[in-house]
Amino acid sequence: MKVAVLGAGAIGAYVGASLDRGGAEVHLIARGEHLKVLKARGVEVLSARGDFSAHPPATDDPADIGPVDYVFLGLKAQDYAVAGDLIRPLLKDETAVVAAQNGIPWWYFHRHGGPHDGRRIESVDPGGTVSAVIDPRRAIGCVVYSSTEVAEPGVIRHVEGTRFSIGEPDRSISARCESFAEAMIAGALKCTVEAELRDDVWIKLMGNAAFNPLSVLTRGTMGAICAHARTRDVAATVMAECLAVADALGSQPDISIDRRIAGAAKVGDHKTSMLQDFEAGKSLELAPITAAVIELAQLVEIETPTLRVLHAAASFIDPARRPS
Repeated sequence: MKVAVLGAGAIGAYVGASLDRGGAEVHLIARGEHLKVLKARGVEVLSARGDFSAHPPATDDPADIGPVDYVFLGLKAQDYAVAGDLIRPLLKDETAVVAAQNGIPWWYFHRHGGPHDGRRIESVDPGGTVSAVIDPRRAIGCVVYSSTEVAEPGVIRHVEGTRFSIGEPDRSISARCESFAEAMIAGALKCTVEAELRDDVWIKLMGNAAFNPLSVLTRGTMGAICAHARTRDVAATVMAECLAVADALGSQPDISIDRRIAGAAKVGDHKTSMLQDFEAGKSLELAPITAAVIELAQLVEIETPTLRVLHAAASFIDPARRPS
């Protein structure tokens, strides 16, 4: 199996190193100082489960790699539409794209089967620009239940969790999903193939929609937000709004709000990925995490007043709005 990891940052490099130690042929695509270290020394993973290292080839030019069986996308969702030149050299007819993104994916209504089957979600696929780069037929959805961070170039700190859920938009248990899951498991990760992956999307999104913008607005860690009664209540309200939208779209995420908050509290003093991006002056991943939920809420006529406030406030301080 030949896998290209496009966006070998915190999650991408962790997955790439894991697949490499499991025996897959892995190629990392990165840039800057991180790439220099990946080329020279490979990936070093620091984890309470045991440190390990891997040294798969790394490049900033996908043409060096050529067509692969799987592209694992470690990019932020807002970068998909402009990633065509990076993705195109990696594709052959049967290449699958495993999209490990937060929030609502661009493929959400592809072969959905419901009344909105085939509908484009403008927040995450504006004008069809993402679908033009990544045909939804190539998409394998991926929900990440793992927290990692780049401790320094080439060094990934694994915070907690090793679970990845994957699935087809059409709910089939496909051979390509099973093959990729086997490679992940061989690399000591947990990877389940889910028919109803959209339920997992909403389980993860409940937390992302609540904690990510709250963390940027308060500068608080997940543990701190959960420990403070008022911010915890705001998070719970946003989660309830997300569940109402999910239910109206026919999804049934099997988790309670109390359990979702307890899980976040357990992570402790960990900064959300959105807060890390904000502190680094990077654009915030609001389109799939908040804007898309608001768009879907309008579609099914569900009110999301608290989420709207968080989205508006976080959008206002998004580094992407700052003049260059």
